[in-house]
Amino acid sequence: MYMKVTITKLRQNLFEFVDLALAGENIEFSYKGNLIRIVPEQKLSKLSRISGEPVVAPGGLGRASKDLLREMEAEWKKDWAEL
Repeated sequence: MYMKVTITKLRQNLFEFVDLALAGENIEFSYKGNLIRIVPEQKLSKLSRISGEPVVAPGGLGRASKDLLREMEAEWKKDWAEL
């Protein structure tokens, strides 16, 4: 099944329709009597379309990583002491 759009709507929202095509949506429009379909060469996987999220850490990442390292070292020492 193809999403049918007018050439005017396609021109006004070209990048939006390209993104839809990349997401797997089939787009078709007519221009001067010719039917044209926009279909990506290959479908992208869902994982390849995932975007990252910013990391928020109280006091900044430097402090958070130091606190985490200190906590991990304490656990390692505890585990080794039990052996």
